[in-house]
Amino acid sequence: MIKKIKIGLIQSKSLGTIQSNIDLAIKNIKKAARKKAKIICLPELFLTNYFCQTESHSNFKLAEKIPGTTSRIFCDLAKELGVVLNITMFEKKTSGFYHNTSIIINENGNILSKYRKMHIPDDPGYYEKFYFSPGDLGFKSVKTKFGKIGPLICWDQWFPEAARLTALKGAQIIFYPTAIGWHPKEKKKFGKSQLESWITMQKSHAIANGTYVAAINRVGVEKKGKKKIEFWGNSMVIDPSGKIIAKAGNKKEDILVCEVDYKKIDTARQHWPFLRDRRTEFYKDILKNPEDE
Repeated sequence: MIKKIKIGLIQSKSLGTIQSNIDLAIKNIKKAARKKAKIICLPELFLTNYFCQTESHSNFKLAEKIPGTTSRIFCDLAKELGVVLNITMFEKKTSGFYHNTSIIINENGNILSKYRKMHIPDDPGYYEKFYFSPGDLGFKSVKTKFGKIGPLICWDQWFPEAARLTALKGAQIIFYPTAIGWHPKEKKKFGKSQLESWITMQKSHAIANGTYVAAINRVGVEKKGKKKIEFWGNSMVIDPSGKIIAKAGNKKEDILVCEVDYKKIDTARQHWPFLRDRRTEFYKDILKNPEDE
């Protein structure tokens, strides 16, 4: 059983076209692999600009089948480098059904698993409900040669239920490929607190579940007509005690390579036995919506 491995987080900007983003991703994955990273994750929807800033039927042409042309490129790359890849794509399931989907590719170039984003936002500049159906594959822990991966995606990171169910399935590292940032008009007033809230949530998932958490964001300003988002980067790895052990900045592209020590999971859960002390027989009401005031 592997006790320690290195993971790689690719914090990058979109270059605007699918081919240029594929080329950039391949370049960055190879750099991470040269630094001995064995599990490598890219930001959410890395193939394109974040098209969900607006609602446009023309964007559906960006979706593709999985497996398909793009996934085969990264399957070949994973096999070439002997690494596990976690990449997120705009998936066309069938006519009229689309998903925001992570695929886990093993070191032999095979797709081990798919995870379809469960929680779909519909906020100003994040109009994902227009494009994506909610996930239908449930929460997962994917066993790989280098550890058990819990694939979640962006908006999922605000829901403690998602992290808890993923951890209960055995995940040692919860990955959150992400596309999140500031609306420029809000940044001066709310920017600091928004970023702090996001970081706090990731740390809380690590602590509450005794797992590693890896959040992978994009950077740069992306405009769509009059709309604009400044993606805030800050990709990070958090250990099971809630300590940030690697972190990128908020403006520059970066390749974070960080060692994770799986023994720390057992140590954290021995000292903070939150999973042991759950009272599941009293949790049935969590399935209900809030009561009327």
